[in-house]
Amino acid sequence: MQAADSRARFDESHIRSWREEGFAIVPGFFAASEIEAINADYERLYGGRRPALGTALDRKDPGQLGRFDRHQFMHIDTLPFGGSVAMNLLPMHPALIAFACAALGVQDVHLYQAHTWAKFTGEADFDQPFHCDFSNHTLSVPADVPSLRTIDFILYFTDVTDAHGALHYVPKPETDAILGAGAVYANSAAEQAALKARERSAAAPAGTLVAHGIDTFHRGTNLTAPGGHRYTMTVGYKARGNDQIGFHVWQFSAERDWGPILSHGTPEQLAVLGIPLPGDPFWTPRTLALTEMRWPTWNLDPWRRAASS
Repeated sequence: MQAADSRARFDESHIRSWREEGFAIVPGFFAASEIEAINADYERLYGGRRPALGTALDRKDPGQLGRFDRHQFMHIDTLPFGGSVAMNLLPMHPALIAFACAALGVQDVHLYQAHTWAKFTGEADFDQPFHCDFSNHTLSVPADVPSLRTIDFILYFTDVTDAHGALHYVPKPETDAILGAGAVYANSAAEQAALKARERSAAAPAGTLVAHGIDTFHRGTNLTAPGGHRYTMTVGYKARGNDQIGFHVWQFSAERDWGPILSHGTPEQLAVLGIPLPGDPFWTPRTLALTEMRWPTWNLDPWRRAASS
């Protein structure tokens, strides 16, 4: 993947929209040929979990906007995934890395979140209140400086209409007008109602990229299409070295199979996972030998050549 192609998938208007509005929606970011195989992965991994046709759940009280429920998060898995190489490398796609660098205004970024999410009509009440995502991404609060912020991507592998649970959001200038500049909480029924009156839909076709910030108000909505499903992936980037932000710890289990990623990822893609680039002082004859013992299918030639030069 050439850098020029990566940058051709978005432009400055998308970066400006993300910074000023808190959301940027980019239809056609991924071509149909790129997501076809990944959609097949989702179907194999999650298709058998569809509830019976006609199942419809509604746990809300009359007039209640929405609430969080553990059933909303049933079909989530963390990188590495049990799918194809293409599915496993998509979170490190060069175009996502380029978008994250441009939005945050930095040269190097770190992938700190990547998970799949499958939703089906009737399996849960997906309607949520308006909220910001920062509380499970940081122990502090969203920064003012772009380089200390984060950018979260939602990748659509199916058409996501309002009948398929499209995310709803309120642009930052409008939330500022309702709640006050920089607000990240909307705890009262009146505030929730005011945000709902200004909400917009992120409905878009398969192949769309949605970029948002962890301090932008949004909410999940219900799937109502009979037999409907929604396949998405959530990917989060931060500037490398920003220790205030975290979500996944990639090395949390030795049982996870990183082989498809290590064997097929470029040095630049592996670097966003925290693996030092070729030429880094970390790479010595000892560390190279031990790495080869741990991951026999990983082609370490680029790292060896840099270490011996």
